[in-house]
Amino acid sequence: MVQEQLKVLLESKESEHLEFKEAKNSYEFEDLVKYCVAIANERGGRIVLGISDRLPRKIVGSQAFPDLEQTKASVSDRLRLRVDAQVIQHPDGRVVVFDVPSRPIGMPIHYKGAYWMRSGESLVPMTPDQLKRIFEESGPDFSAEIAKNATFADLDSVAIARFREMWKRKSGNKSLDSLTDIQLLTDAELLVGDAVTYGALILFGSGKALGRHLAQSEVVFEYRSSEASLQFQQRKEFREGFFLFDDELWNTINLRNDVQHYQDGLFVWDIQTFNEKVVREAILNAVSHRDYRLHGSVFVRQYPKKIEIVSPGGFPPGITPENILLRQSPRNRRIAEAFARCGLVERSGQGADRMFEECIKESKPRPDFAGTDDYQVSLTLKGEVQNPRFLMFLQQVTAEGFGPFTTQDLLVLDAVQRDEPVPPSLKDRLSYLRERTIVEVTGRGRGAKPILSRRLYAFLGKKGVYTRRRGLDRETNKALLLRHIVNFRQEGSRLQDLLQVLPQLSRDQVQKLLGELKKERRINSKGKTNAARWYPEDTHSEVAPNPDY
Repeated sequence: MVQEQLKVLLESKESEHLEFKEAKNSYEFEDLVKYCVAIANERGGRIVLGISDRLPRKIVGSQAFPDLEQTKASVSDRLRLRVDAQVIQHPDGRVVVFDVPSRPIGMPIHYKGAYWMRSGESLVPMTPDQLKRIFEESGPDFSAEIAKNATFADLDSVAIARFREMWKRKSGNKSLDSLTDIQLLTDAELLVGDAVTYGALILFGSGKALGRHLAQSEVVFEYRSSEASLQFQQRKEFREGFFLFDDELWNTINLRNDVQHYQDGLFVWDIQTFNEKVVREAILNAVSHRDYRLHGSVFVRQYPKKIEIVSPGGFPPGITPENILLRQSPRNRRIAEAFARCGLVERSGQGADRMFEECIKESKPRPDFAGTDDYQVSLTLKGEVQNPRFLMFLQQVTAEGFGPFTTQDLLVLDAVQRDEPVPPSLKDRLSYLRERTIVEVTGRGRGAKPILSRRLYAFLGKKGVYTRRRGLDRETNKALLLRHIVNFRQEGSRLQDLLQVLPQLSRDQVQKLLGELKKERRINSKGKTNAARWYPEDTHSEVAPNPDY
């Protein structure tokens, strides 16, 4: 944001999309979060600290939230929305601007038990009518619809008893024992009067009932001994309420869940190929987010080293593989809420976070949504451990007080250790990790590149790799330039040609390397500015250093 834009802000009126707070010395974090919720619920906007909230506005300066990166991470972690922020240094004081995105389609944001909204100068909970309008944006909730001709007798009492026990354990509310089954499911909004919802059938229905009323509510398990095998060696079909088969499905997977052994000095430790939390979370997502209007089953295909889970219907509106960690939009709200009540999920939208975190912590490939389209969601979980000492390092630095690490931090570290580009949406986490000496940055400008820190490479027993990536990068680049200059010593090398040798570096960076080579008496130039050409010194005209390290 430039000074001209700041001038526009000073002349703007407060609205549901724009909030000003002086916050000269500080500002309560909880109030900031609530305002972010209210603005997100109004489809996004800004909160500005350090400017008076009355016209004519003045810049008064704010000292609130000195560690802005940590504040952004904490807000985003609580709301599961990517809230951005920036500081504008003005002669009259420091201004902090929080950019709040819109809530997902059909998904109001709540915090501390309320869906907050602006009302004059105050924040108030949304009214039922306002919430209803938002929920209806993404179409009706299939799991809340009434299943015609279904009756309470179609529900299995064992499944309901299990749900009751899990809800009581999660909430600590012992009074749930005194409720009848009908009242229990009514309180969970899975029964409407005497009518049974599709959500109740999906969670508690008997096999016969699902066969009559919703045959596509089925999870099919298949095991293949190799990825090349077309024929399955085992197949099970689970067409009954979720609370009747979820444990049996995991136990079936766990029968072929090999343990991978790793030794660190005198200690031997084990990692299972398939993490129970990750697999269960993936199945929960498939059951609660699939499109039950499509006539297809959820398929769970297990191989020795990977599991594929395919569910009918693409991602809900507004959700993509790129933003799945930041947005939440349950397709079947009644089912998602039932899972939250009984502790199967902590809160809506956290499941993807949990899957990614556990995979990275165990040094396994990240969950892969390749193959997802408008008609199905395809998730692949690979179980091979790639770098077991990476988890040990994270545990150590956390114990030393350098943590905690958010899901976004783990994604950045995972990308850096795999030498992959850090996604643009996560680059603001690099400064947080640099402050904690977890990563370093080589080069400058467009050529800047994050690498793991020296102490991490030392912990991993790869000091030489660190030296090569950190210390020899500059010499390697110089060697590449010198080799090109030697190869074209007859006609000379223009700066334009040398920029093509190192496209990842900026013009200034290449010129600095050429200056170093010239000081070392390895090259010289003839001509000036863009017409200059570079030639090797006579002592270097025959042999150039080999850049292949």
